[in-house]
Amino acid sequence: MHATRRLWTWLAIICVLSFAALLLVGREIYLKAPPIPARILDDTGHVVYTGDQIKRGQQAWLSAGGQQLGTVWGHGSYVAPDWSADWLHREAVALQESLARRDHGLPYAGLDAGARGAIDAVVKDTLRRNTYDAAGDTVTLSAERTRAVQAVAAHYAGLFGTDPKLDHLREQYAMTAGSLPDADERAALTGFFFWSAWAAATDRPGETGLSYTSNWPHEPLVGNTPTAGAGIWSVASIVVMIGAIAGMVLFHSAQPEDADPTPPKDDPLFNLKATPSMRATRKYFAVVVALILAQVGMGVVSAHYSVEGNAFFGIPLGDILPFTVSRTIHTQFAVLWIATAWLATGLYIAPAISGHEPKFQALGVNVLFYALLFIVAGSTACGWLGTLQHRGVDFSFWLGNQGLEFTSMGRIWQYLLFVGLLFWAFLLGRGLWPALKKPSESRGLIAMVFLAAVCIGGFYATSLAWGQHTHYAMVEYWRWWLVHLWVEGFFEVFATAVIALLFTRLGLIRAASANTAIVLETIVFLFGGILGTLHHLYFTGTPTAVIAIGAMFSALEVVPLSMIGIEAWRNYQRTKAAPWVANYRWAILCFIAVGFWNTVGAGLLGFSINTPIALYYMQGLNMTAAHGHAALFGVYGMLGVGLMLFCLRGLSDRRVWSDALLRPVFWLLNIGLAMMVFMALVPAGIYQAWASISRGMWFARSPEVIHSVFMERMVWLRVPGDVVFALGTVFLALFVLRLMRRPGRTAEATAPAPAVRTSTKA
Repeated sequence: MHATRRLWTWLAIICVLSFAALLLVGREIYLKAPPIPARILDDTGHVVYTGDQIKRGQQAWLSAGGQQLGTVWGHGSYVAPDWSADWLHREAVALQESLARRDHGLPYAGLDAGARGAIDAVVKDTLRRNTYDAAGDTVTLSAERTRAVQAVAAHYAGLFGTDPKLDHLREQYAMTAGSLPDADERAALTGFFFWSAWAAATDRPGETGLSYTSNWPHEPLVGNTPTAGAGIWSVASIVVMIGAIAGMVLFHSAQPEDADPTPPKDDPLFNLKATPSMRATRKYFAVVVALILAQVGMGVVSAHYSVEGNAFFGIPLGDILPFTVSRTIHTQFAVLWIATAWLATGLYIAPAISGHEPKFQALGVNVLFYALLFIVAGSTACGWLGTLQHRGVDFSFWLGNQGLEFTSMGRIWQYLLFVGLLFWAFLLGRGLWPALKKPSESRGLIAMVFLAAVCIGGFYATSLAWGQHTHYAMVEYWRWWLVHLWVEGFFEVFATAVIALLFTRLGLIRAASANTAIVLETIVFLFGGILGTLHHLYFTGTPTAVIAIGAMFSALEVVPLSMIGIEAWRNYQRTKAAPWVANYRWAILCFIAVGFWNTVGAGLLGFSINTPIALYYMQGLNMTAAHGHAALFGVYGMLGVGLMLFCLRGLSDRRVWSDALLRPVFWLLNIGLAMMVFMALVPAGIYQAWASISRGMWFARSPEVIHSVFMERMVWLRVPGDVVFALGTVFLALFVLRLMRRPGRTAEATAPAPAVRTSTKA
């Protein structure tokens, strides 16, 4: 007990210090972010763009699809270009042509090597020289650069408008004509794109060869190449990771490992009677399956758009379901169905663990369900209608689609979801309260579940930290607080603690051992995970210190994954502990699959793009998508499915439980995911990485590469994996539908669920 208390103290210290450091880094990002000048002037003093236009352009881009329609500084979707890289290349080429005709009266391609070299030097100097005047809050452009900017701006204005000459390019980008109907918003959009490219190439004040984005994207025409720091910290992070893994293996081998207890002769949960609030969670799982089916369907449509633009096998589906909407639903529903499965699990286990059904708990569970259903349906419908009807920036921000990946729902819906999550934490807390008050060896695990729930509810507040006019660098800072810390941090702590509780409740592991192990695992995970958030922010207009801190701590995130295989093997052995454990075979196998995908998806594929030097070339390419699919569904999705199966086992008539349906669910989902990732996404990502390294990020994201024969074949190679995976979701839907058609196990009104056992003896 003393050792566990000491671990809790260390956990508190690490969390306080890590979050303090993360907030201090956020302050530095705010102070040193690329300036948005009040005016951008030509050499005669005429205004090219105003600061208000640039800010309005950011809003316009987000309302037109934002990170669902290409990327800025590498974050977003992969069919359309990275607009900052694309603008930068187009401006450099336009400037080359303008200088060639001015000085030689010939096109750039017609010049000899010496003349081209002289022009290249002028282009690089022009685009890298920082002409920002802090006193006057202005940036001044030369006459030739102004003409180049105007030429590129005309291209983008036509692209986001209805210029028929760009119809084919729009199809390649999976864009619809008239993405921004308002001419003023299109003009503002070009200002935002110019500014994002200006920050990517212009040297920071007092620096040479170092832009505000640490020279991202790779663009040889302007001298954007990796910084020395990116290489040095990449090497250092790998050394630290190897040393930390060795230390963890040594620590693990030196610790006496408690053997699992002798399992009970009979299933301890066989006679568990579901209380009214537990039964009320059944409909949550029906919604989970509906969201999975919708998410998979939108994924198929979105992937196909990368080949056929706005059509689906010849059907002009993009007219009513544009790519920006289908991909928004695909990414948003992925988070929502996983979260729903985990929320329902918490509500189900609370009375089962504490042996207490609070008054009106079932009413609260039902109210929360319909509130969440309203939020999901309302945010999706408003985002879809707002995009189709071009309702403008205010509607997009407040009710429609904010244009930010994984956090796209409008602000009103975010407020409502925040309240809903706090209400969920309240319901979970009142259900667990009797067990939290009662001394037992499981109390530490229960406390971890409750604290993780409070963090899940409370940390969603970070989605409210940015506003309509927040600097884009700070939007990305706060967005990753939510995506990384909320989804990849506290949800994982919650789920791990819940699994440990379930195993102790089944008598398969000792409560004291599980309690210590969970706190220790949380310490190791959060020590790297909190500051590891910064590896998403290497090139988003942040100080160079972000590269150092992010590289070192994100490498430590991989360390606990090195021991996942041991835990997965032990979980597999537990499936053979007693004959009755076979009742939970497929739920436990899902937990084992989580271990596999944690190692492969989060560890192997994640670290392949994690170091600064790797991410410099691969940010915003398909290697990111490979990691995202393997980690999001492989880890969190399989965890959600496993928890759902565990809960449904206690909520359903055992006579209609069908392992014959669950067997194909498990294997089809995992095999389909592996086919999708390794047959299509990884080869596509490697091909794009070659393009990025050899010619630049603009080229890796250009139609020449995206719609090359190889890349389109990779899209078609996704089909077998997609079909296998989709069949897995169909079998899952059939399994759950079969259970829902029969009434579940009920409880007598006077018979609450038995309390959690406090002994470590089997």
